[in-house]
Amino acid sequence: MGKVYYVSKNVGLGLLVLAASALATIIALSIAYDKERAKNRDKPEDGVTDNSSMPTPPTTSFTPKEPWDYYRLPDSLVPVSYNVTLWPRLQPSADNMYIFTGSSVMLFRCVKETDLIIIHSNKLNLTTFNGHLAKLSALGEATAPAIQKSWLVGKTEYLVLQLRSRLSLGVSYVLYIEFLGNLADDLQGFYRSEYIEDGVKKVVATSQMQATYARKTFPCFDEPAMKAIFNVKMIHGRDTVALSNGRAIDTEDTVIDGVNVRVTTFEATKKMSTYLLAFIVSDFSYIQSTQNDLLVRIWARRKAIDDKQGDYALNVTGPILQFYEQYYNATYPLSKSDQIALPDFDAGAMENWGLVTYRETALLFDPIMSSNGNKERVTTIIAHELAHMWFGNLVTMQWWNDLWLNEGFASYVEYLGADYAEPTWNIKDQIVLYDVHKVFAVDALASSHPLSRREEEVNEPAQISEMFNTISYSKGAAVLRMLSEFLTEPVFAKGLSSYLNTFAFGNTVYTDLWNHLQQAVDSTPDMHIPHTVHDIMNRWTLQMGFPVVTIDTRTGSVTQKHFLLDPDSVVDRPSQFNYIWFVPIKWMKTGVEQQQYWLLQKTDTHGSMRVSGGDWVLANTNMSGYFRVNYDPDNWDRLLSLLNTNHQAVSLINRAQIIDDAFNLARAKIISTTLALRTTKYLSKERDYIPWESALRNLNYYILMFDRTEVYGALQTYLKKQIQPLFEHFQMITANWTKVPTGHTDQYNQINAIGIACSMGVEGCRVLIQSWYRQWMRNPHHNPIHPNLKNTVYCSAIAFGGVEEWDFAWKMFKNTTLASEASRLRAAMACTKAPWLLNRYLEYTLDPTKIRKQDATSTIQYVARNVVGMPLAWNFVRARWDYLFQQYGRGSFSFSNLVNGITNRFSTEFELQELKKFKQDHLNVGFGSATLALEQAMEKTTANIKWVTENKAHVLKWFTEEST
Repeated sequence: MGKVYYVSKNVGLGLLVLAASALATIIALSIAYDKERAKNRDKPEDGVTDNSSMPTPPTTSFTPKEPWDYYRLPDSLVPVSYNVTLWPRLQPSADNMYIFTGSSVMLFRCVKETDLIIIHSNKLNLTTFNGHLAKLSALGEATAPAIQKSWLVGKTEYLVLQLRSRLSLGVSYVLYIEFLGNLADDLQGFYRSEYIEDGVKKVVATSQMQATYARKTFPCFDEPAMKAIFNVKMIHGRDTVALSNGRAIDTEDTVIDGVNVRVTTFEATKKMSTYLLAFIVSDFSYIQSTQNDLLVRIWARRKAIDDKQGDYALNVTGPILQFYEQYYNATYPLSKSDQIALPDFDAGAMENWGLVTYRETALLFDPIMSSNGNKERVTTIIAHELAHMWFGNLVTMQWWNDLWLNEGFASYVEYLGADYAEPTWNIKDQIVLYDVHKVFAVDALASSHPLSRREEEVNEPAQISEMFNTISYSKGAAVLRMLSEFLTEPVFAKGLSSYLNTFAFGNTVYTDLWNHLQQAVDSTPDMHIPHTVHDIMNRWTLQMGFPVVTIDTRTGSVTQKHFLLDPDSVVDRPSQFNYIWFVPIKWMKTGVEQQQYWLLQKTDTHGSMRVSGGDWVLANTNMSGYFRVNYDPDNWDRLLSLLNTNHQAVSLINRAQIIDDAFNLARAKIISTTLALRTTKYLSKERDYIPWESALRNLNYYILMFDRTEVYGALQTYLKKQIQPLFEHFQMITANWTKVPTGHTDQYNQINAIGIACSMGVEGCRVLIQSWYRQWMRNPHHNPIHPNLKNTVYCSAIAFGGVEEWDFAWKMFKNTTLASEASRLRAAMACTKAPWLLNRYLEYTLDPTKIRKQDATSTIQYVARNVVGMPLAWNFVRARWDYLFQQYGRGSFSFSNLVNGITNRFSTEFELQELKKFKQDHLNVGFGSATLALEQAMEKTTANIKWVTENKAHVLKWFTEEST
């Protein structure tokens, strides 16, 4: 159990007096609004804002010297609790500005003598008291030093108080601050979201504190290890409801400055990090249920709730929470669980403790209009966020360099939670597609990074945002899944339970998790692993990348090597383990499971893997390990022969693995490209989704590399030949497209069958698509297209059509009240082949009244996916980089995807030079959270150029021969 802070009677009285004064001071702040607003406009974003005659430093090259020059807080003060009062104005002022006012009473303890108080504050106007930006008092018999100077530091986002004497060790102090902020539409901190309901514009005040935005809402110790208790009070209109992390315990209607308001007081939170705070004021409605005395509510726009779009989320939340309580062997630590769908939200969802925020597409499911994929998205994202209630919220990483502890874990157990809620989906298999294969592509680059980075590599807010990437989420999930597999799930869960209960309400580093998993191993009879959990897992978390394991079935030789997509790339990041891993290998011989084998060195010999005759070896069964597998040519031939004669003798996960491994081994020049292509020959007999999806993702690389060359025609002809039997299979089992396949993944594969068949020219597909879309255009109130097929049908029909089809989609997009339907249409409009329509659409992303800010960067990516749209999107981004960077580059988690998405097709020397010039031209602006993505884009483009040069002729020849 973590430390608990008890508040003495004196402390309580002190806080009460200061809290009581908060309402009065907020009145004063609102009266002074005009004066403050002018200051807000003039306030520089960098350097020092002079509030107490503090000289502004020169703007030359900056070397940190003073404590406030560093991005990490000093370790001299520890927060205990905050009393925060906020009053967001949901009506604009005369000049159309939205503001919020507030006050904070912060109780902290001095653990090292110091004459400085440094806390985070960013883009807030602070009220002065006797010329200073805060009031300081001491508790008990102690006396607080006088404030000598106070100032704001823009670069490191600090409020600094220079004291006339030192704070005393062990003494608790109270800091009182009043502030005014801009309730902007920037999706960060305390911000506003707008939507239209029944023709009326409505405004929501909502929040996103992760990772470094609590400081935009109120001055605080804004680091994950600086946990405290938060007492929250919200002032809001009487026609609205206020929500925060805790339950509302009191509401009072009153009048402040002539305005009728309601004051809602919330129960004190548990001890928690600032990034998990949430504050919302809206006129949303909700549905609720009670699970074992726990209040569970789903909040959304009134129409969405009335249309029963929250019902599915409510139905699965209870079972998922119940599963985690059993899995963690720890009860849900709070008194309620609110989940809310927001019209404007940058991330997919955010695990605020007790008040989880979501994009509408991640929480709402319409029983009539939403697809199977929408339902799965809602289930898995709820499962991900609720996993955090324990892993991340109850126990939190010490610093952002270990973000993978939070996100990798939630990305793994979301499959377990979702599987419990929907056991017929077999969703646990899909981690191979959605996480393992996905992160392999990034972690095979020389510019990758370890799961756990050094603290000094992650300091600035942009560096922190950059950690929210595929490595932290998907590699974290993959290696934890591997760990769970070789420890077994019961031992893994036992270690987790011990870890969570030991460090509840505290912070940890990754070694704490290894310690508790090792204790679980040690206390389990007959549990044997070749090294400690520390020694095994440090090799997977402290060095980047992963191995390719090569098995020679002629000799039994087993070797490992750091897998690099471009074997000529230079790895300049040193590894204390010399890029050698402890590799757990589950394997089978001619269909019979064998005892797990550990490869503990670079080269070994395992006699059992030597085979002859028709026997074959298949390693990494069910993709339980985070590595690729290569074989000698004879074993490759036997595996491919097995696929062609009896593919179901190989599990569907391993069929997907064989394809994915082969294609990537070929890109790394380890096997031939033609061997990789041969893995697709059996696909005309394949009916399962996971292998088909694996094949299509890998063939998509060939499409990206060759859809502007003569190779594309031969590729189309071959893929048409392979997809046609699948198209006809679904046509038959759906009675000519009038029924829905019963299986969860069969519904996904039907989408693949139609989408690929149409793009490859299978007879009848184009007519089918266009007839459905035309029917809808003739009768907009009756859409004949099944929700599962809408993405594919909308995109194909708009690609085949012209301005009439596009304008109809735009009209439907503007009129729909269902977020998932709007999302489908938004993606589909990027499929048009008309350049002028694509350019017009790109311009729409600059206008939030047309494309919401949360959707701007993904819309540009959709255009870039289109072979016609790619150069248009690239020109657009280069021309408007300054604007895009200012809007999204400093903190948006999705910003790096913009660079990745636009450069996916880059495969010529000219495009590489353009990329390098783009980097050079914008060094003065910067790349923020896309910095690493830009480096990776240049690395991938270099590799693409070499691959295309070396393989184009072979690929054209192979597709031509196999198409006949």
